[in-house]
Amino acid sequence: MHFTKKNSSEKRIELKNKLKERKILRFPGAYNPLSAKLISEIGFDGVYVSGAVMANDLGVPDIGITTLKEVSYRANQISKVTDLPTVVDADTGFGDCKKTVETFENFGLSGCHIEDQIEQKRCGHLDNKELISLDKMVKKIKTASLSRKDNNFLIIARTDANSVEGLDKTIERIKAYEDAGADIIFPEALKDEKEFERVRKNTKVNLLANMTEFGKSKLLSANTLEKLGYNIVIYPVSTQRLAMKNVEDGLRVIFKDGHQNNIIDKMQTRKRLYELVEYEKYNTPGKKITDFKTEGHE
Repeated sequence: MHFTKKNSSEKRIELKNKLKERKILRFPGAYNPLSAKLISEIGFDGVYVSGAVMANDLGVPDIGITTLKEVSYRANQISKVTDLPTVVDADTGFGDCKKTVETFENFGLSGCHIEDQIEQKRCGHLDNKELISLDKMVKKIKTASLSRKDNNFLIIARTDANSVEGLDKTIERIKAYEDAGADIIFPEALKDEKEFERVRKNTKVNLLANMTEFGKSKLLSANTLEKLGYNIVIYPVSTQRLAMKNVEDGLRVIFKDGHQNNIIDKMQTRKRLYELVEYEKYNTPGKKITDFKTEGHE
């Protein structure tokens, strides 16, 4: 299916082994399967599926509107076109952490993160967020950890406490989430190197850094984050922002000029697109169109 060589188990093992090397792993967000193929071709370490991007793609804000069915279906489509491990944003667990973990694991993902906001959540880099209690989040993490069949499926605990309760409380939550069984901690909306460093000094497990644009965090290089002791960095919305800015600019030109002749140089060529989707491989002699069905999962 899509000519990928690795199954979900192999992708998870590979990710676990890479994390042991203590080198920063870079996971750009894929807003569709085609961008995931590009992420893989360029040489990144993994693919990230953002809940905000999924919501935005449906034309709605990231406030907990999207469902497990919608996100898992899209995440499955994205993960199976590449041999890279794919990590998905599970928001607050979609009301059932057991079902959420089982669904993402069955759909071939390599891990998911669950956050400690209330169900009617907000983007992690906006103000006026509300958190659930530490005890409730600990229960979610324990449920998530016990629900997986493959122990290499990563349970990532995201805490949004920094901009709500401050860094001291954030660290308190982080320690509790570690003890509850989280494989990776995702401290959202840390402001600068000092905050990233302090979290690292108070954390035993792997750490994920979010380098989203236009947010509360200073945009740090992968090398800087590696020196600070972080293990994964995500760029969740970068590809969607790049695409939408260029789509908007191009549409305005077409609307104004009545043709696209002045922006052809800004477009991906037919030749390049066919290279990316491996068009020629689908012309293999003896293959039928039914051999390339895109429905279903592993």
